[in-house]
Amino acid sequence: MCELNIIMLSGENREKVMDSVAKIQVEGDSIQLTGILGDRMTVEGSIKEVNFSRGEAIILSK
Repeated sequence: MCELNIIMLSGENREKVMDSVAKIQVEGDSIQLTGILGDRMTVEGSIKEVNFSRGEAIILSK
């Protein structure tokens, strides 16, 4: 299974906001993250990059 760590990028600052994300759902500027255990988080921004070899997705904050 491929889980991703979600990194929020604001300028030069990188902050890990969620581990082990199995589902990313985008609706406009809202991104809903769902973890492997069903935990959920909604963040505002846009997806910059998804890198499966590094196991991370980068979201640009609004």
